[in-house]
Amino acid sequence: MTTPGWTRQQVLALIEQPFMQLVQQAHAVHRRHFPGGEVELASLLSVKTGGCPEDCGYCPQSVHHPTGVPASRMLDPAAVTDAARAAQAAGATRFCMGAAWRSPNERDLLKMAELVREVSGLGLETCATLGMLSADQARTLAAAGLDYYNHNLDTSADHYGQVIGTRRYEDRLETLRHVREAGIKVCCGGIVGLGETRAQRAGLIAELASLDPAPDSVPVNNLVRVPGTPLADEEPVDPFEVVRVIAAARITMPRSRVRLSAGRRELGEGIQALCFMAGANSIFYGDKLLVTGNPDAAADRALLQRLDLPVAAQSQPCEALS
Repeated sequence: MTTPGWTRQQVLALIEQPFMQLVQQAHAVHRRHFPGGEVELASLLSVKTGGCPEDCGYCPQSVHHPTGVPASRMLDPAAVTDAARAAQAAGATRFCMGAAWRSPNERDLLKMAELVREVSGLGLETCATLGMLSADQARTLAAAGLDYYNHNLDTSADHYGQVIGTRRYEDRLETLRHVREAGIKVCCGGIVGLGETRAQRAGLIAELASLDPAPDSVPVNNLVRVPGTPLADEEPVDPFEVVRVIAAARITMPRSRVRLSAGRRELGEGIQALCFMAGANSIFYGDKLLVTGNPDAAADRALLQRLDLPVAAQSQPCEALS
């Protein structure tokens, strides 16, 4: 089914509704499409940290920013599979591997394809975020069994140049096209708190919702202000704005998993509860989110239990399905 187009003005009208009215509307949409209310637990591992040539103003892994994050080599396969097993044992059903590249070279892409096969063999859904992909690279990852590819738009097209100068907005859209054409599911969202206006937040949601089809997963990040990055001194956004963005994402992309991602810790438990009410039904889970902190697995479980939110069922290892 084709996702209907949404204009910026239509999304802005949603976001600017009275807060409780917006949350109620989003919750009704959420219950209609996800009646069980399960929350997906996803885990994210940085398999290659630091040294990225991009200049994204929020990212501590960029070589352009003095953040003290050293460039590292790619993790060996045993370390990655051990981390995947630990995530699975803790209840995660999706395992995402991130690498700080502008675009992978062919040698590293083949290594990533092997990691995808290894992690997929455990019975986990696989996701990767490796920067820009060509059509051939996307097909290579698809052949390895990659389920999802994450490539965020970050912000609206008219604010993008204020945040990133080394990659065009169209470059991101082109990678998403390659991923979709290869048969890989798209994970694509953005960041709240990059100095954007509310109208520009609406522009981001409109862009995402108008992709054909809409992303299968939509991560919503709350900016983590890392010292040394250009956005380190950006004024924090009112946390209720994050709830409004979650709600708008749920209404405009009713069948997508909306993930409460980076910066979740800074929101506090009360705001997180409102985000779940407004339609968030996935979280990055555990004690590492690339190079920024995330509440540990036990605390995450405890919060979901206190909110009476069920956890999405875990996949079984492949040998158990044979």
